[in-house]
Amino acid sequence: MINQLSWKVGGQQGEGIESTGEIFSIALNRLGYYLYGYRHFSSRIKGGHTNNKIRVSTTQVRSISDDLDILVAFDQETIDLNYKELHAKGVMIADAKFDPKQPEDTEATLYAVPFTEIATELGTSLMKNMVAVGATCAVLDLDIKVFEEVVQEIFGRKGQQVVDKNMEAIKAGFDFMKEQLGENVQPMVLDKADGQKRLFMIGNDAIALGALAGGCRFMAAYPITPASEIMEYLIKKLPDLGGSVIQTEDEIAAVTMAIGGNYAGVRTLTASAGPGLSLKMEAIGLSGITETPLVIVDTQRGGPSTGLPTKQEQSDLMAMIYGTHGEIPKIVMAPSTVQEAFYDTAEAFNLAEEYQCPVIILSDLQLSLGKQTVEPLEFDKVEIRRGKLAQDELPEIENKGYFKRFEVTEDGVSPRVVPGMKNGIHHVTGVEHDETGKPSESAANRIAQMDKRFRKVENLKFNTPIYKNAPHEEADLLIVGFNSTRGAIEEAMTRLEKDGLKVNHAQIRLIHPFPTDEMLPLMKSAKKIAVVENNATGQLANIMLMNVGHAEKVKKVLKYDGNPFLPHEIHTKCKELF
Repeated sequence: MINQLSWKVGGQQGEGIESTGEIFSIALNRLGYYLYGYRHFSSRIKGGHTNNKIRVSTTQVRSISDDLDILVAFDQETIDLNYKELHAKGVMIADAKFDPKQPEDTEATLYAVPFTEIATELGTSLMKNMVAVGATCAVLDLDIKVFEEVVQEIFGRKGQQVVDKNMEAIKAGFDFMKEQLGENVQPMVLDKADGQKRLFMIGNDAIALGALAGGCRFMAAYPITPASEIMEYLIKKLPDLGGSVIQTEDEIAAVTMAIGGNYAGVRTLTASAGPGLSLKMEAIGLSGITETPLVIVDTQRGGPSTGLPTKQEQSDLMAMIYGTHGEIPKIVMAPSTVQEAFYDTAEAFNLAEEYQCPVIILSDLQLSLGKQTVEPLEFDKVEIRRGKLAQDELPEIENKGYFKRFEVTEDGVSPRVVPGMKNGIHHVTGVEHDETGKPSESAANRIAQMDKRFRKVENLKFNTPIYKNAPHEEADLLIVGFNSTRGAIEEAMTRLEKDGLKVNHAQIRLIHPFPTDEMLPLMKSAKKIAVVENNATGQLANIMLMNVGHAEKVKKVLKYDGNPFLPHEIHTKCKELF
Protein backbone atom coordinates (compact mmCIF):
# COMPACT_ATOMS: atom_id res chain seq x y z
CA MET A 1 0.00 0.00 0.00
CA ILE A 2 1.21 3.52 -0.78
CA ASN A 3 -0.06 6.81 0.68
CA GLN A 4 0.69 8.90 -2.38
CA LEU A 5 1.12 8.55 -6.11
CA SER A 6 2.65 10.66 -8.87
CA TRP A 7 1.06 10.20 -12.31
CA LYS A 8 1.78 12.00 -15.56
CA VAL A 9 0.14 11.89 -18.97
CA GLY A 10 1.80 13.42 -22.01
CA GLY A 11 1.50 13.82 -25.77
CA GLN A 12 0.84 16.43 -28.42
CA GLN A 13 -1.52 19.30 -27.67
CA GLY A 14 -4.95 18.57 -29.11
CA GLU A 15 -4.75 14.81 -28.36
CA GLY A 16 -6.97 14.99 -25.29
CA ILE A 17 -4.14 15.10 -22.77
CA GLU A 18 -5.89 17.65 -20.58
CA SER A 19 -9.18 15.72 -20.55
CA THR A 20 -7.32 12.52 -19.62
CA GLY A 21 -5.85 14.24 -16.58
CA GLU A 22 -9.19 15.85 -15.72
CA ILE A 23 -11.14 12.59 -15.75
CA PHE A 24 -8.48 10.76 -13.74
CA SER A 25 -8.10 13.48 -11.11
CA ILE A 26 -11.80 14.35 -10.67
CA ALA A 27 -12.63 10.70 -9.97
CA LEU A 28 -9.88 10.39 -7.36
CA ASN A 29 -10.83 13.72 -5.80
CA ARG A 30 -14.35 12.40 -5.29
CA LEU A 31 -12.99 9.36 -3.50
CA GLY A 32 -11.56 11.79 -0.95
CA TYR A 33 -7.90 11.94 -2.04
CA TYR A 34 -5.95 15.18 -2.00
CA LEU A 35 -4.57 16.19 -5.38
CA TYR A 36 -2.16 18.69 -6.85
CA GLY A 37 -1.76 19.02 -10.60
CA TYR A 38 0.48 21.08 -12.88
CA ARG A 39 0.20 21.33 -16.67
CA HIS A 40 3.18 21.88 -18.95
CA PHE A 41 1.94 23.20 -22.28
CA SER A 42 3.18 25.02 -25.36
CA SER A 43 2.19 28.55 -26.38
CA ARG A 44 0.17 27.40 -29.37
CA ILE A 45 -3.34 26.06 -29.88
CA LYS A 46 -2.43 22.65 -31.31
CA GLY A 47 0.78 20.64 -31.48
CA GLY A 48 3.86 20.78 -29.31
CA HIS A 49 4.50 18.61 -26.28
CA THR A 50 2.16 18.92 -23.33
CA ASN A 51 1.87 16.97 -20.10
CA ASN A 52 -0.16 16.98 -16.94
CA LYS A 53 1.53 15.79 -13.73
CA ILE A 54 -0.84 14.93 -10.92
CA ARG A 55 0.02 14.03 -7.37
CA VAL A 56 -2.51 11.96 -5.39
CA SER A 57 -2.21 11.65 -1.62
CA THR A 58 -4.10 10.72 1.52
CA THR A 59 -2.86 13.99 3.09
CA GLN A 60 -2.72 17.61 1.92
CA VAL A 61 -0.14 18.31 -0.81
CA ARG A 62 0.71 21.69 -2.35
CA SER A 63 3.48 20.79 -4.77
CA ILE A 64 4.21 18.40 -7.59
CA SER A 65 6.48 15.53 -6.55
CA ASP A 66 10.14 15.04 -7.32
CA ASP A 67 9.71 11.67 -9.00
CA LEU A 68 7.11 9.74 -10.95
CA ASP A 69 5.30 6.44 -10.44
CA ILE A 70 3.34 6.17 -13.68
CA LEU A 71 3.94 7.82 -17.05
CA VAL A 72 1.19 7.54 -19.68
CA ALA A 73 2.64 8.35 -23.11
CA PHE A 74 0.78 9.08 -26.33
CA ASP A 75 4.03 9.58 -28.26
CA GLN A 76 7.76 8.82 -28.03
CA GLU A 77 8.58 12.42 -27.21
CA THR A 78 6.69 12.06 -23.93
CA ILE A 79 8.91 9.13 -22.97
CA ASP A 80 12.12 10.85 -24.07
CA LEU A 81 11.33 14.08 -22.19
CA ASN A 82 9.92 12.61 -18.98
CA TYR A 83 11.27 9.12 -18.32
CA LYS A 84 14.08 10.32 -16.05
CA GLU A 85 11.50 11.32 -13.46
CA LEU A 86 10.45 7.67 -13.06
CA HIS A 87 11.90 5.76 -10.12
CA ALA A 88 13.23 2.21 -10.54
CA LYS A 89 9.83 0.58 -9.91
CA GLY A 90 7.99 3.10 -12.07
CA VAL A 91 5.74 2.17 -14.97
CA MET A 92 5.45 3.55 -18.50
CA ILE A 93 2.17 2.87 -20.30
CA ALA A 94 2.56 3.84 -23.95
CA ASP A 95 0.36 3.68 -27.04
CA ALA A 96 1.50 0.70 -29.13
CA LYS A 97 0.66 2.73 -32.24
CA PHE A 98 4.02 4.53 -32.26
CA ASP A 99 6.10 1.42 -31.41
CA PRO A 100 7.45 2.84 -28.12
CA LYS A 101 11.16 2.49 -27.33
CA GLN A 102 12.39 2.12 -23.78
CA PRO A 103 15.43 4.30 -22.97
CA GLU A 104 18.47 2.27 -21.98
CA ASP A 105 19.24 4.21 -18.79
CA THR A 106 16.05 3.43 -16.85
CA GLU A 107 14.90 0.54 -14.69
CA ALA A 108 11.26 1.54 -15.07
CA THR A 109 9.08 -0.96 -16.95
CA LEU A 110 7.51 -0.13 -20.30
CA TYR A 111 4.14 -1.57 -21.34
CA ALA A 112 2.81 -1.06 -24.86
CA VAL A 113 -1.00 -0.83 -24.88
CA PRO A 114 -2.89 -0.26 -28.16
CA PHE A 115 -4.81 2.83 -26.99
CA THR A 116 -5.65 3.97 -30.51
CA GLU A 117 -6.42 0.52 -31.89
CA ILE A 118 -8.79 -0.41 -29.05
CA ALA A 119 -10.53 2.97 -29.23
CA THR A 120 -10.95 2.71 -33.01
CA GLU A 121 -12.48 -0.75 -32.72
CA LEU A 122 -14.99 0.68 -30.25
CA GLY A 123 -16.01 3.44 -32.63
CA THR A 124 -13.52 6.32 -32.61
CA SER A 125 -9.83 6.87 -31.94
CA LEU A 126 -10.80 9.90 -29.82
CA MET A 127 -11.52 7.51 -26.96
CA LYS A 128 -7.87 6.48 -26.69
CA ASN A 129 -7.53 8.67 -23.60
CA MET A 130 -10.26 6.62 -21.91
CA VAL A 131 -8.36 3.43 -22.76
CA ALA A 132 -5.32 5.00 -21.08
CA VAL A 133 -7.37 5.77 -17.96
CA GLY A 134 -8.47 2.15 -17.84
CA ALA A 135 -4.87 0.93 -18.14
CA THR A 136 -3.92 3.21 -15.24
CA CYS A 137 -6.73 1.67 -13.16
CA ALA A 138 -5.21 -1.76 -13.73
CA VAL A 139 -1.81 -0.65 -12.44
CA LEU A 140 -3.49 0.82 -9.35
CA ASP A 141 -5.95 -2.08 -8.96
CA LEU A 142 -8.65 0.61 -8.95
CA ASP A 143 -12.30 -0.25 -9.58
CA ILE A 144 -13.31 1.41 -12.86
CA LYS A 145 -16.77 2.08 -11.46
CA VAL A 146 -15.36 5.17 -9.74
CA PHE A 147 -15.28 6.80 -13.21
CA GLU A 148 -18.93 6.19 -14.09
CA GLU A 149 -20.23 9.37 -12.46
CA VAL A 150 -17.49 11.53 -14.02
CA VAL A 151 -17.98 10.07 -17.49
CA GLN A 152 -21.74 10.60 -17.17
CA GLU A 153 -21.22 14.27 -16.29
CA ILE A 154 -18.76 14.92 -19.10
CA PHE A 155 -20.41 12.97 -21.91
CA GLY A 156 -24.04 12.74 -20.76
CA ARG A 157 -25.23 15.59 -22.96
CA LYS A 158 -24.04 13.59 -26.00
CA GLY A 159 -26.33 10.70 -25.14
CA GLN A 160 -26.17 7.48 -23.14
CA GLN A 161 -24.58 5.59 -26.03
CA VAL A 162 -21.53 7.88 -25.89
CA VAL A 163 -21.32 7.41 -22.12
CA ASP A 164 -21.49 3.63 -22.47
CA LYS A 165 -18.85 3.60 -25.22
CA ASN A 166 -16.44 5.61 -23.07
CA MET A 167 -16.94 3.25 -20.14
CA GLU A 168 -16.33 0.37 -22.55
CA ALA A 169 -13.04 2.00 -23.53
CA ILE A 170 -12.00 2.30 -19.89
CA LYS A 171 -12.86 -1.37 -19.28
CA ALA A 172 -11.01 -2.48 -22.43
CA GLY A 173 -7.89 -0.61 -21.32
CA PHE A 174 -8.20 -2.10 -17.84
CA ASP A 175 -8.58 -5.66 -19.13
CA PHE A 176 -5.68 -5.39 -21.60
CA MET A 177 -3.34 -3.95 -18.97
CA LYS A 178 -4.35 -6.57 -16.39
CA GLU A 179 -3.37 -9.29 -18.82
CA GLN A 180 -0.05 -7.54 -19.51
CA LEU A 181 0.76 -7.27 -15.81
CA GLY A 182 -0.02 -10.90 -15.09
CA GLU A 183 -0.09 -12.32 -11.58
CA ASN A 184 3.55 -11.69 -10.72
CA VAL A 185 3.41 -7.87 -10.81
CA GLN A 186 2.18 -6.22 -7.63
CA PRO A 187 -0.14 -3.25 -8.30
CA MET A 188 0.50 0.20 -6.79
CA VAL A 189 -2.44 0.18 -4.40
CA LEU A 190 -3.26 3.50 -2.76
CA ASP A 191 -4.26 3.61 0.89
CA LYS A 192 -7.96 4.25 1.26
CA ALA A 193 -8.95 7.93 1.26
CA ASP A 194 -11.17 9.49 3.90
CA GLY A 195 -14.08 9.94 1.47
CA GLN A 196 -14.58 13.61 2.38
CA LYS A 197 -16.02 15.91 -0.28
CA ARG A 198 -13.65 18.71 -1.23
CA LEU A 199 -13.37 21.24 -4.02
CA PHE A 200 -10.90 20.69 -6.85
CA MET A 201 -10.05 23.91 -8.61
CA ILE A 202 -7.38 26.12 -10.15
CA GLY A 203 -6.27 29.37 -8.57
CA ASN A 204 -7.92 31.46 -11.29
CA ASP A 205 -11.30 29.95 -10.42
CA ALA A 206 -10.71 30.78 -6.76
CA ILE A 207 -9.80 34.36 -7.67
CA ALA A 208 -12.97 34.73 -9.74
CA LEU A 209 -15.11 33.19 -7.01
CA GLY A 210 -13.46 35.44 -4.42
CA ALA A 211 -14.32 38.46 -6.57
CA LEU A 212 -17.97 37.39 -6.68
CA ALA A 213 -18.07 36.85 -2.91
CA GLY A 214 -16.37 40.22 -2.42
CA GLY A 215 -19.14 42.05 -4.26
CA CYS A 216 -17.55 42.43 -7.70
CA ARG A 217 -20.25 42.97 -10.31
CA PHE A 218 -18.27 44.14 -13.34
CA MET A 219 -15.12 42.95 -15.04
CA ALA A 220 -13.30 44.56 -17.95
CA ALA A 221 -10.45 42.51 -19.40
CA TYR A 222 -8.58 41.36 -22.47
CA PRO A 223 -7.67 37.64 -22.83
CA ILE A 224 -4.09 36.67 -21.98
CA THR A 225 -2.38 33.55 -20.65
CA PRO A 226 -2.47 32.67 -17.79
CA ALA A 227 -5.25 35.05 -16.68
CA SER A 228 -8.02 34.26 -19.17
CA GLU A 229 -9.82 31.70 -16.99
CA ILE A 230 -10.77 34.47 -14.54
CA MET A 231 -12.68 36.27 -17.25
CA GLU A 232 -14.13 33.04 -18.63
CA TYR A 233 -15.43 32.06 -15.19
CA LEU A 234 -17.02 35.45 -14.58
CA ILE A 235 -18.60 35.53 -18.05
CA LYS A 236 -20.62 32.51 -16.95
CA LYS A 237 -21.41 33.65 -13.40
CA LEU A 238 -21.70 37.45 -13.25
CA PRO A 239 -24.90 37.79 -15.35
CA ASP A 240 -26.74 35.58 -12.82
CA LEU A 241 -25.92 38.19 -10.17
CA GLY A 242 -26.88 41.21 -12.25
CA GLY A 243 -23.30 41.88 -13.29
CA SER A 244 -21.46 41.78 -16.60
CA VAL A 245 -18.10 41.22 -18.28
CA ILE A 246 -16.78 43.23 -21.19
CA GLN A 247 -13.93 41.92 -23.33
CA THR A 248 -12.22 45.14 -24.32
CA GLU A 249 -10.13 45.90 -27.38
CA ASP A 250 -6.92 46.06 -25.35
CA GLU A 251 -5.48 46.24 -21.83
CA ILE A 252 -5.54 50.03 -21.68
CA ALA A 253 -9.27 50.07 -22.34
CA ALA A 254 -9.75 47.33 -19.74
CA VAL A 255 -8.04 49.17 -16.89
CA THR A 256 -9.57 52.57 -17.66
CA MET A 257 -13.01 50.96 -17.89
CA ALA A 258 -12.36 49.30 -14.51
CA ILE A 259 -11.45 52.70 -13.05
CA GLY A 260 -14.69 54.10 -14.46
CA GLY A 261 -16.70 51.27 -12.96
CA ASN A 262 -15.20 51.79 -9.52
CA TYR A 263 -15.64 55.57 -9.78
CA ALA A 264 -19.34 54.93 -10.42
CA GLY A 265 -19.52 52.87 -7.23
CA VAL A 266 -19.51 49.37 -8.75
CA ARG A 267 -16.87 46.99 -7.48
CA THR A 268 -14.92 46.24 -10.64
CA LEU A 269 -12.07 43.87 -11.49
CA THR A 270 -9.52 43.61 -14.27
CA ALA A 271 -6.96 40.83 -14.72
CA SER A 272 -3.93 40.26 -16.92
CA ALA A 273 -0.34 39.02 -17.05
CA GLY A 274 3.01 40.82 -17.33
CA PRO A 275 2.69 42.34 -20.85
CA GLY A 276 -0.84 43.53 -20.09
CA LEU A 277 0.22 45.06 -16.78
CA SER A 278 2.89 47.05 -18.60
CA LEU A 279 0.15 48.61 -20.73
CA LYS A 280 -1.94 49.35 -17.63
CA MET A 281 0.78 51.27 -15.78
CA GLU A 282 -0.20 54.81 -16.78
CA ALA A 283 -3.81 54.16 -15.81
CA ILE A 284 -2.74 52.66 -12.47
CA GLY A 285 -1.17 56.05 -11.80
CA LEU A 286 -4.51 57.67 -12.69
CA SER A 287 -6.21 55.47 -10.09
CA GLY A 288 -3.58 56.56 -7.56
CA ILE A 289 -3.84 60.33 -8.07
CA THR A 290 -7.64 60.35 -8.36
CA GLU A 291 -7.85 58.01 -5.37
CA THR A 292 -10.24 55.74 -7.21
CA PRO A 293 -10.39 52.15 -5.92
CA LEU A 294 -8.99 49.62 -8.38
CA VAL A 295 -8.45 45.85 -8.08
CA ILE A 296 -6.07 44.23 -10.56
CA VAL A 297 -4.92 40.62 -10.83
CA ASP A 298 -1.46 39.93 -12.25
CA THR A 299 -0.91 36.27 -13.12
CA GLN A 300 2.86 36.22 -13.57
CA ARG A 301 4.47 34.27 -16.40
CA GLY A 302 7.85 34.09 -18.10
CA GLY A 303 9.11 37.36 -19.55
CA PRO A 304 10.36 39.79 -20.77
CA SER A 305 8.11 40.74 -23.71
CA THR A 306 6.14 37.68 -24.84
CA GLY A 307 8.84 35.60 -23.19
CA LEU A 308 7.55 32.23 -22.00
CA PRO A 309 3.79 32.86 -21.97
CA THR A 310 2.84 29.37 -20.78
CA LYS A 311 5.61 28.83 -18.24
CA GLN A 312 6.17 29.58 -14.56
CA GLU A 313 7.98 32.72 -13.38
CA GLN A 314 7.76 35.31 -10.59
CA SER A 315 9.46 38.30 -12.17
CA ASP A 316 6.79 41.04 -12.02
CA LEU A 317 7.40 41.90 -8.38
CA MET A 318 9.41 45.10 -8.81
CA ALA A 319 7.20 46.24 -11.68
CA MET A 320 4.05 45.89 -9.58
CA ILE A 321 5.53 47.98 -6.77
CA TYR A 322 7.54 50.56 -8.70
CA GLY A 323 6.29 50.36 -12.29
CA THR A 324 4.17 53.49 -12.32
CA HIS A 325 5.77 56.84 -13.08
CA GLY A 326 5.63 59.20 -10.15
CA GLU A 327 4.77 57.97 -6.67
CA ILE A 328 1.44 56.67 -5.47
CA PRO A 329 0.35 54.45 -2.60
CA LYS A 330 -0.64 50.94 -3.64
CA ILE A 331 -1.19 47.56 -2.06
CA VAL A 332 0.34 44.37 -3.48
CA MET A 333 -0.93 41.04 -2.16
CA ALA A 334 0.46 37.56 -2.92
CA PRO A 335 -1.69 34.57 -1.93
CA SER A 336 0.19 31.28 -1.72
CA THR A 337 -2.65 28.73 -1.94
CA VAL A 338 -5.97 28.43 -3.73
CA GLN A 339 -7.79 29.06 -0.43
CA GLU A 340 -5.83 32.25 0.14
CA ALA A 341 -6.50 33.32 -3.44
CA PHE A 342 -10.23 33.18 -2.71
CA TYR A 343 -10.15 35.07 0.60
CA ASP A 344 -7.49 37.59 -0.47
CA THR A 345 -9.39 38.53 -3.63
CA ALA A 346 -12.56 39.19 -1.65
CA GLU A 347 -10.55 41.28 0.82
CA ALA A 348 -8.83 43.21 -1.99
CA PHE A 349 -12.09 45.01 -2.79
CA ASN A 350 -12.42 46.11 0.84
CA LEU A 351 -8.86 47.41 0.93
CA ALA A 352 -9.26 49.21 -2.40
CA GLU A 353 -12.30 51.09 -1.11
CA GLU A 354 -11.04 51.68 2.43
CA TYR A 355 -7.69 53.08 1.27
CA GLN A 356 -8.90 54.40 -2.11
CA CYS A 357 -5.90 53.15 -4.06
CA PRO A 358 -4.90 50.40 -6.52
CA VAL A 359 -4.73 46.90 -5.04
CA ILE A 360 -2.78 44.33 -7.04
CA ILE A 361 -3.36 40.63 -6.43
CA LEU A 362 -0.14 38.94 -7.47
CA SER A 363 -0.44 35.34 -8.63
CA ASP A 364 1.82 33.18 -10.79
CA LEU A 365 1.20 30.60 -13.48
CA GLN A 366 1.63 27.65 -11.13
CA LEU A 367 -0.93 29.05 -8.66
CA SER A 368 -3.28 30.35 -11.36
CA LEU A 369 -3.45 27.20 -13.48
CA GLY A 370 -2.32 24.46 -11.08
CA LYS A 371 -5.34 22.46 -9.97
CA GLN A 372 -5.52 21.36 -6.37
CA THR A 373 -7.78 20.03 -3.66
CA VAL A 374 -9.40 22.76 -1.59
CA GLU A 375 -11.22 22.44 1.71
CA PRO A 376 -14.77 23.84 1.63
CA LEU A 377 -14.68 27.64 1.50
CA GLU A 378 -16.31 29.58 4.34
CA PHE A 379 -18.35 32.27 2.65
CA ASP A 380 -19.53 33.71 5.96
CA LYS A 381 -15.95 34.83 6.60
CA VAL A 382 -16.22 37.29 3.72
CA GLU A 383 -17.42 40.78 4.67
CA ILE A 384 -18.11 43.91 2.66
CA ARG A 385 -16.51 47.15 3.90
CA ARG A 386 -16.86 50.26 1.76
CA GLY A 387 -14.70 52.68 3.72
CA LYS A 388 -15.62 56.37 3.53
CA LEU A 389 -18.07 55.99 0.64
CA ALA A 390 -21.03 58.26 1.45
CA GLN A 391 -24.16 56.20 2.02
CA ASP A 392 -26.49 58.99 3.24
CA GLU A 393 -27.56 62.38 1.95
CA LEU A 394 -24.75 64.93 1.94
CA PRO A 395 -25.08 68.28 3.75
CA GLU A 396 -25.59 71.47 1.76
CA ILE A 397 -22.40 73.24 0.68
CA GLU A 398 -22.20 76.95 1.39
CA ASN A 399 -22.13 79.39 -1.53
CA LYS A 400 -22.76 76.59 -4.03
CA GLY A 401 -19.20 75.40 -3.65
CA TYR A 402 -17.69 72.06 -4.54
CA PHE A 403 -17.53 68.89 -2.46
CA LYS A 404 -14.09 68.30 -0.89
CA ARG A 405 -13.53 64.92 -2.48
CA PHE A 406 -9.79 65.15 -1.82
CA GLU A 407 -10.00 66.71 1.61
CA VAL A 408 -6.79 66.56 3.62
CA THR A 409 -7.61 64.34 6.60
CA GLU A 410 -5.67 63.03 9.56
CA ASP A 411 -5.77 59.40 8.39
CA GLY A 412 -5.16 60.36 4.76
CA VAL A 413 -8.46 58.95 3.52
CA SER A 414 -10.86 61.50 2.01
CA PRO A 415 -14.66 61.22 1.87
CA ARG A 416 -15.90 59.56 -1.32
CA VAL A 417 -19.10 59.93 -3.31
CA VAL A 418 -20.54 58.35 -6.43
CA PRO A 419 -21.61 60.48 -9.42
CA GLY A 420 -25.02 62.06 -9.14
CA MET A 421 -25.12 62.42 -5.36
CA LYS A 422 -26.68 65.74 -4.39
CA ASN A 423 -24.07 68.15 -3.00
CA GLY A 424 -21.28 65.83 -4.10
CA ILE A 425 -20.14 67.63 -7.25
CA HIS A 426 -16.36 67.90 -7.65
CA HIS A 427 -13.63 67.87 -10.27
CA VAL A 428 -11.70 64.72 -11.22
CA THR A 429 -8.45 65.12 -13.11
CA GLY A 430 -5.16 63.34 -13.61
CA VAL A 431 -3.17 66.49 -12.81
CA GLU A 432 -2.39 67.53 -9.27
CA HIS A 433 -5.44 69.13 -7.67
CA ASP A 434 -6.74 70.78 -4.55
CA GLU A 435 -9.31 69.39 -2.11
CA THR A 436 -12.20 69.92 -4.56
CA GLY A 437 -10.32 68.39 -7.49
CA LYS A 438 -9.51 71.65 -9.26
CA PRO A 439 -6.04 71.63 -10.89
CA SER A 440 -3.39 73.21 -8.69
CA GLU A 441 0.36 73.63 -9.07
CA SER A 442 0.82 75.23 -5.67
CA ALA A 443 3.88 73.84 -3.90
CA ALA A 444 2.10 73.81 -0.53
CA ASN A 445 -0.92 72.01 -2.02
CA ARG A 446 1.32 69.48 -3.75
CA ILE A 447 3.02 68.57 -0.49
CA ALA A 448 -0.30 68.38 1.36
CA GLN A 449 -1.90 66.09 -1.24
CA MET A 450 1.15 63.83 -1.63
CA ASP A 451 1.53 63.46 2.14
CA LYS A 452 -2.18 62.78 2.48
CA ARG A 453 -2.16 60.04 -0.14
CA PHE A 454 0.79 58.23 1.42
CA ARG A 455 -0.55 58.64 4.95
CA LYS A 456 -3.40 56.30 3.97
CA VAL A 457 -1.34 53.12 3.94
CA GLU A 458 1.01 53.89 6.85
CA ASN A 459 -1.18 51.87 9.20
CA LEU A 460 -2.59 49.36 6.72
CA LYS A 461 -4.51 46.58 8.41
CA PHE A 462 -4.05 43.22 6.71
CA ASN A 463 -5.13 40.07 8.49
CA THR A 464 -2.16 37.78 7.75
CA PRO A 465 0.72 39.64 6.06
CA ILE A 466 2.94 36.56 6.48
CA TYR A 467 2.12 32.87 6.68
CA LYS A 468 4.51 31.63 9.36
CA ASN A 469 5.63 28.17 10.35
CA ALA A 470 8.29 29.14 12.87
CA PRO A 471 8.66 26.49 15.58
CA HIS A 472 12.15 27.66 16.61
CA GLU A 473 13.03 30.76 18.64
CA GLU A 474 16.48 30.61 17.06
CA ALA A 475 16.71 28.92 13.67
CA ASP A 476 19.65 27.66 11.65
CA LEU A 477 17.72 28.63 8.53
CA LEU A 478 14.75 30.79 7.62
CA ILE A 479 13.23 29.95 4.23
CA VAL A 480 11.21 32.75 2.64
CA GLY A 481 8.98 32.60 -0.44
CA PHE A 482 5.85 34.00 -2.02
CA ASN A 483 2.98 32.71 -4.16
CA SER A 484 3.12 29.07 -5.30
CA THR A 485 6.55 28.15 -3.87
CA ARG A 486 4.93 27.42 -0.49
CA GLY A 487 4.25 23.72 -1.06
CA ALA A 488 7.76 22.85 -2.25
CA ILE A 489 9.26 24.88 0.61
CA GLU A 490 7.14 23.05 3.18
CA GLU A 491 8.37 19.69 1.95
CA ALA A 492 11.98 20.85 1.81
CA MET A 493 11.63 22.17 5.36
CA THR A 494 10.52 18.73 6.59
CA ARG A 495 13.53 17.09 4.94
CA LEU A 496 15.96 19.68 6.33
CA GLU A 497 14.57 19.12 9.83
CA LYS A 498 15.25 15.39 9.40
CA ASP A 499 18.81 16.35 8.46
CA GLY A 500 19.15 17.95 11.89
CA LEU A 501 18.67 21.61 11.00
CA LYS A 502 16.32 23.97 12.82
CA VAL A 503 14.24 25.56 10.08
CA ASN A 504 11.58 28.28 10.09
CA HIS A 505 9.43 29.24 7.12
CA ALA A 506 7.81 32.56 6.15
CA GLN A 507 5.59 32.92 3.07
CA ILE A 508 5.02 36.63 2.43
CA ARG A 509 1.41 37.44 1.54
CA LEU A 510 1.59 41.24 1.73
CA ILE A 511 4.42 42.34 -0.52
CA HIS A 512 3.73 46.09 -0.37
CA PRO A 513 3.68 47.91 1.99
CA PHE A 514 6.28 45.42 3.18
CA PRO A 515 5.56 43.83 6.61
CA THR A 516 8.87 44.88 8.13
CA ASP A 517 7.75 44.57 11.76
CA GLU A 518 6.64 40.97 11.23
CA MET A 519 9.72 39.91 9.25
CA LEU A 520 12.39 41.59 11.39
CA PRO A 521 12.28 39.19 14.37
CA LEU A 522 12.24 36.15 12.09
CA MET A 523 15.27 37.39 10.17
CA LYS A 524 17.11 38.44 13.32
CA SER A 525 16.70 35.04 14.95
CA ALA A 526 17.95 33.05 11.94
CA LYS A 527 21.59 32.25 11.25
CA LYS A 528 20.96 32.10 7.50
CA ILE A 529 18.07 33.12 5.25
CA ALA A 530 17.20 31.42 1.95
CA VAL A 531 14.83 33.37 -0.31
CA VAL A 532 13.21 31.05 -2.85
CA GLU A 533 11.81 32.61 -6.02
CA ASN A 534 11.24 31.94 -9.73
CA ASN A 535 13.27 34.78 -11.25
CA ALA A 536 16.85 35.56 -12.21
CA THR A 537 17.60 38.58 -10.00
CA GLY A 538 16.12 37.72 -6.61
CA GLN A 539 13.45 40.42 -6.57
CA LEU A 540 11.85 39.38 -3.26
CA ALA A 541 15.27 39.08 -1.63
CA ASN A 542 16.13 42.60 -2.81
CA ILE A 543 12.87 43.96 -1.41
CA MET A 544 13.65 42.29 1.91
CA LEU A 545 17.10 43.87 1.94
CA MET A 546 15.60 47.29 1.20
CA ASN A 547 13.08 47.01 4.02
CA VAL A 548 14.74 44.87 6.69
CA GLY A 549 18.44 44.52 5.93
CA HIS A 550 20.59 41.62 7.19
CA ALA A 551 22.36 41.34 3.84
CA GLU A 552 25.07 39.13 5.36
CA LYS A 553 22.49 36.39 6.04
CA VAL A 554 20.38 36.50 2.88
CA LYS A 555 21.05 33.94 0.14
CA LYS A 556 19.06 33.73 -3.09
CA VAL A 557 17.67 30.38 -4.25
CA LEU A 558 16.58 31.06 -7.82
CA LYS A 559 15.01 29.14 -10.70
CA TYR A 560 14.03 30.76 -13.99
CA ASP A 561 13.90 28.00 -16.61
CA GLY A 562 10.09 28.14 -16.86
CA ASN A 563 9.48 25.24 -14.49
CA PRO A 564 8.25 25.36 -10.89
CA PHE A 565 10.48 24.36 -7.97
CA LEU A 566 10.57 20.73 -6.94
CA PRO A 567 11.02 19.98 -3.21
CA HIS A 568 14.39 18.26 -3.70
CA GLU A 569 15.80 21.32 -5.49
CA ILE A 570 15.08 23.59 -2.52
CA HIS A 571 16.31 20.92 -0.11
CA THR A 572 19.60 20.55 -1.99
CA LYS A 573 20.20 24.29 -2.42
CA CYS A 574 19.52 24.97 1.26
CA LYS A 575 21.83 22.19 2.41
CA GLU A 576 24.61 23.74 0.32
CA LEU A 577 24.42 26.83 2.53
CA PHE A 578 25.87 24.87 5.46
